[in-house]
Amino acid sequence: MTNISVGIIGSGSMAEHRHAPEYAAHHQVGEIVFYDRNQDRAERLANKFKGRSVHRIEDLFNDPCIHLISDCSSNETHMFNTIEALNKGKHVLCEKPMANTIEEAKAMVEASKKTGKRLFIAHNQRFVRAHQRAKDIVDSGSLGKVLSFKTTFSHRGPEHWGTTKSNATWFFKKERSYSGVIGDMGIHKMDLLRYILSDEMEEVSAFGGAIHKQDENHEPIEVYDHVTSILRTKRGVLGDASFSWTNYGKEENSMTLYLEKGAIHIGREECPLIVEEYSGDNVRYDLESQKNSGVIDHVIHCLTHNVSSIISGEEGLESLKVVAAMKESAESRSICTIQ
Repeated sequence: MTNISVGIIGSGSMAEHRHAPEYAAHHQVGEIVFYDRNQDRAERLANKFKGRSVHRIEDLFNDPCIHLISDCSSNETHMFNTIEALNKGKHVLCEKPMANTIEEAKAMVEASKKTGKRLFIAHNQRFVRAHQRAKDIVDSGSLGKVLSFKTTFSHRGPEHWGTTKSNATWFFKKERSYSGVIGDMGIHKMDLLRYILSDEMEEVSAFGGAIHKQDENHEPIEVYDHVTSILRTKRGVLGDASFSWTNYGKEENSMTLYLEKGAIHIGREECPLIVEEYSGDNVRYDLESQKNSGVIDHVIHCLTHNVSSIISGEEGLESLKVVAAMKESAESRSICTIQ
């Protein structure tokens, strides 16, 4: 496979600012075909990225020239779109979280196995250079084993960056986003921790609430806008994690790992990666900024070279299990085991 034609479901912010421009910039991508329930939005992106739009989602699934589908739709449709695309012989790159429930995610993974078509989940934080360098340091063992961690991801909320810029956003609707800020932002950090630590989360205790956000009717939203949690991995690493749509200051997206011989700070404003060694020495990694997320490049490489992926459907499923348990813990106010 040397030239890949792509179909994109959904013409919102993720399609416009992440998927479409990265496909358009890739030398091995041919035509880009857009579908959105709002035909005007699909046509606008088709014009912007020199592709074409279709009026029915079936036109993407049934087009024999399309090899890969990017699903940038809202969470509740991921399973249906993914399984249909796989069954029609397409590979699929699905936005995170891959599904609303573990059962849905398992059905997606099973469909990929059954059809022999690849399923990728857009966990872009695995490709951030600072994150990959941090993983290399942890894997090297030069600072000993990881003892604990803390991480946070917070900003003003999806109504400030989404296409509609409205409190009517689907992110606030339980039947559509299901897990609120946990699935939107929490899954990024849970997936990243699994990746950097090469470890699995085993237990979580969480608190969450709709502490500030209101919908278009000025009622509290139906999902959590803030969650804080404590976790333990299978290897006994302890940590705390918080995620919020109610940070009206500067966005925070950081992680600190505490090891036997030092600490690794990721995402600090002054430097993307700082290593504090037990000896007192500090090493700063002023890594060059990235031009893209790395997700599209990785997916195209995997398909054209037939190699394994670090963002497979199976990886997405394991990360979803963590946020599902976090949601259950917050709702039940109990410690939950991650299966």
